Amino acid sequence: MGPSPPDGSIDLSVVIPAYNEERRLPEAIRKITGFLDGQDLVAEVLLVENGSHDHTGEIADAASRSDPRFRALHVALSGKGRAVRAGMLDSRGRVVVFCDADFSMPVEEIPLLADAIEAGADIAIGSREVMGARRIGEPWRRHLMGRVFNTLVRLLAVPRLSDTQCGFKAFRRQVAQDLFRRQIVNGWAFDVEVLFLASRSGYNVREVPITWRYDASSRVNPARDTIAMLRELLIVRWYAWTGRYS
Repeated sequence: MGPSPPDGSIDLSVVIPAYNEERRLPEAIRKITGFLDGQDLVAEVLLVENGSHDHTGEIADAASRSDPRFRALHVALSGKGRAVRAGMLDSRGRVVVFCDADFSMPVEEIPLLADAIEAGADIAIGSREVMGARRIGEPWRRHLMGRVFNTLVRLLAVPRLSDTQCGFKAFRRQVAQDLFRRQIVNGWAFDVEVLFLASRSGYNVREVPITWRYDASSRVNPARDTIAMLRELLIVRWYAWTGRYS
């Protein structure tokens, strides 16, 4: 493997958090590899394994050995927010995208977010709610959970965004470095925290319609995780009120 490209010479970084993802991660690697092989850009993929109890770490390491575009990061503790933060801060691309390992949105839609950044947005977020978006196979209970939580998000943190929880977001490099250095929440609601900080900082956030396919193997538990995200949402407000983000 040759030397790593210097910062600034990489067009695109893709961050994939992976906790106990031995079943889905190989397919995610296959998809992102096929996508990058068809693109005329310099890219890197950061596989961020955090506290897994299965073979996720070994799969990430194998990918990094076989393809110089891949890098495996290992974070000792679990928490999606913690994993994404580690990957975003270690990324070197001009545009940085994070995606869930299940790739519920087509990997071919990454350019939609990158194009929004190139067109002037500081942050581009995949949205399942704006005009032009499509949801495929989602149970009504899961959709209802998302709508209830988004209502709370708009009331308490980010009033103008219709979908803050889709695991598909892109950032201009300097913006990612700024926001994720200030991010504190390690759990599910880290997306809301980052967008809350972006709003306070005056960054231009654009929602981009995507096609999203429900994954029946999703680990999201409607009751438990809605309560956990609400708790973290209130923590974000508390941190703001007490000056933790200053």
